[in-house]
Amino acid sequence: MSSSSKKIEFVSGLTGSTVLHVNLISLVSLVSCITRYRVSLLVSNLLVSWLLLVFPLLLSMTLYAEHPNRLTLVLSLLLAVVTVRFATKDTAMTLPTGKNSPAQSASVANLSITPLPALSTYRANMMLMTVLAILAVDFKVFPRSLAKCESFGVSLMDMGVGSFVLSQGIVSAIPLVKNPSVLFQPQLPKLTLTIRKSIPVLLLGLVRVALVKGSDYHEHVSEYGVHWNFFITLGLLPSIQILLHPLIARGWLTSLALLVALAHQVALSLFNVQGYVLADTARTSIFNANKEGIISLPGYLAIHLFGLSLGAILLPPSPTHFRRALKAALRRYVSPSRLGDSPAQNTSPDRVDKEGGSQRQIDKSCIELFSYAVLFWIAFFLSQYTVDPVSRRMANLPYILWVAAYNASFILGYLALDMVFFPAPYSRSIYDPTSKLKLKPSEESLSARDTTQTPSAPLLLEAINKNGLVIFLLANVATGLINMNVDTLEAGTGKSMCILSTYALGLCAFAWAFRGQRIWRL
Repeated sequence: MSSSSKKIEFVSGLTGSTVLHVNLISLVSLVSCITRYRVSLLVSNLLVSWLLLVFPLLLSMTLYAEHPNRLTLVLSLLLAVVTVRFATKDTAMTLPTGKNSPAQSASVANLSITPLPALSTYRANMMLMTVLAILAVDFKVFPRSLAKCESFGVSLMDMGVGSFVLSQGIVSAIPLVKNPSVLFQPQLPKLTLTIRKSIPVLLLGLVRVALVKGSDYHEHVSEYGVHWNFFITLGLLPSIQILLHPLIARGWLTSLALLVALAHQVALSLFNVQGYVLADTARTSIFNANKEGIISLPGYLAIHLFGLSLGAILLPPSPTHFRRALKAALRRYVSPSRLGDSPAQNTSPDRVDKEGGSQRQIDKSCIELFSYAVLFWIAFFLSQYTVDPVSRRMANLPYILWVAAYNASFILGYLALDMVFFPAPYSRSIYDPTSKLKLKPSEESLSARDTTQTPSAPLLLEAINKNGLVIFLLANVATGLINMNVDTLEAGTGKSMCILSTYALGLCAFAWAFRGQRIWRL
């Protein structure tokens, strides 16, 4: 049996792990991130950042993968020692502001939206876990239960794919939050511009196909198909979103995502599309050859739309700001008579901006995000009993709901950490210490609080976030090169960890070197 055949067999027929196991492994990222509030050195030292933020993620999916709770305990003890040793009155609760961070300043200038450190931390950790897993899966030190499932099941790598798409959806909300009137602009110019921006990603997908076929690199066709791959899925979703702008303009965000997910599941179950995907038929036509990638696309679209709805909650100053702005834009572009409203009921953009304010109401965002997370988890567990098991291969309804619930929960976790350590910058409200009732703050108190330092994501995570797609591409290239030059299946634990650690440190060093600039703008 050839080396390529052995590697394909190594990742075939897997059934995954459990939702709890995946959550416990992911919890390590939350625990390790607490250290960024305790050691100011994190913002200026690559090696320390890597050791405290990246290496624990690698350990959680390799040496400690079967017992992630033990790693969480070790990290908690380390955190206690670090707090006692390094934390002082000046540094324990203080981080550099965005003004002192080149990465943060660039983010503000590029997006014209106040940066949300918790979101940057979430996206960077998601990217790190993804790029670590795509190489680690080829080593025996990476448990098979964490690799992608063949047809049904949950695993860490299955979650990584969905999280990547949901994160892309969150970012795609930026232009809509900045200017909701974009939704009412003519479709063709928007679609043309989006396709032009997506062409590089689609070309990457085609280049990957050519390289894989030309180098006899091991390929598991049941993931996406013979020619399809994840880059093609990523490249198509933004254009499909543009076609849905007329529905999104009516305020259909979460409801639209749910409708797409339900329609996709109906097709899978009632029209036997699921049976077609699972059937071991000859891949003679283009459609048959790529049936997994094509048929899973509506499911990934639903995940993308769920990310868009979460972005509309998290990116504006308040969770209701986008809804108000969208309502105002809708009344400007649609006749009041068609809406059944009188002109007197119209909401002006000025009023929307005044009510939204510029200070983040992160407490309200947390409450709304918590509600979404609870609903997603309830819907997920109900779907497990009423539909089918989770299937990343088809991106079915349980998979969509699991991805939405998982990501909403962990974004909420990062937001909660910021609120615990930096409560002041996220609220303009003052509470009476005795009655606990909300008081109206004075101008002096607001001015004083506005000048206090606000939290920022560590520079390493900001750097990874800034050039995420380039790092993902570089990780894919590095993974291919390592697999062609190293017999990963025969590597022992020590050799495996050395290779994986060097690979992880190399990617972080690349991100660190270009932390002050965006290499590739889409």
